[in-house]
Amino acid sequence: MTSCLRTLALQALTLSDPQEKCQQVALLWEATLQPDIQATLSAPAQSIPGRPHKPTLVPPKQVQRRAMNTAEGRAALIHALAHIEFNAINLALDAVWRFADMPQDYYRDWLQVAKEEAYHFSLLRAHLQTLGFDYGDFDGHNSLWEMVEKTQSDVLARMALVPRTMEARGLDATPPLKQKLSQAGDHAAAAILDIILRDEIGHVAIGNRWFQYLCDQRGLDIVATFEALRQQYQAPKLRPPFNMEARKQAGFSEIELAYLNAETH
Repeated sequence: MTSCLRTLALQALTLSDPQEKCQQVALLWEATLQPDIQATLSAPAQSIPGRPHKPTLVPPKQVQRRAMNTAEGRAALIHALAHIEFNAINLALDAVWRFADMPQDYYRDWLQVAKEEAYHFSLLRAHLQTLGFDYGDFDGHNSLWEMVEKTQSDVLARMALVPRTMEARGLDATPPLKQKLSQAGDHAAAAILDIILRDEIGHVAIGNRWFQYLCDQRGLDIVATFEALRQQYQAPKLRPPFNMEARKQAGFSEIELAYLNAETH
């Protein structure tokens, strides 16, 4: 069953149409709940990851920021968040298919992440459409997927630097973004961010769970190993303010949180 799920995850990963990708992720999740389900994907494998022609990908500093007091400004922010969630679907699917010989729970965990990221993307895209825009109407950047590519040869590095670093930054960024949207009067978007933060805590916890598992397997110290991998792969430097409560809920230890504070002061 695991090899079948990994194959289906790879096929879903290559789909370029966002709606079709989300639908196939839902089918894939059902396959984990009902082993006899026949999950089929209609699109042939193309490239990794499959993505639509738009948004145009530009360096992060070239993604235009707009004033939040306009509908277009709020739409640009919602689009940026939707783009992150679309990439997060792909990274979860990649975590399933790329790494063999992990425990069954590992694959189930990352399929759950893919399902929830697809839900987040769908919520954000639907809200974006109420503002008169759609996914692809603004530029996006590719930094999240670039880290996925850097860590494709080692599941330990992947767990350290994608969920525990790139996604954990979302735990810090989401509350101030929610506040901005609320102040701009977009309470529907703010409510979506509440859902995203709740689920992302769980996603980072999954990264922590499997990073701990792999460190234990290899006899490695968590803090020292994380720092060594961060430097080796040139991961973005962690910058405050940190959402310490969310990070604690996501499974970061007191030692790690103290190290985080020490590194940024």
